[in-house]
Amino acid sequence: MCTHTPTCPTASSPDRESARIVAAHPEQGWSLLCNAVVLFEDTGELLPDGQLVAPHRPVAAVA
Repeated sequence: MCTHTPTCPTASSPDRESARIVAAHPEQGWSLLCNAVVLFEDTGELLPDGQLVAPHRPVAAVA
């Protein structure tokens, strides 16, 4: 599916979020990546097979 060089990571790769954006809709809070993953601004994801990945923002350290 990906025609970029180097190829974007697949939707099943741990680094899937590093794929290139092919459609951005910041006004709606989501972007479509080259690997068919929908990435939401809250860091949640919708994978091509319909699986949801819960938001996974880094947790700030408590001082």
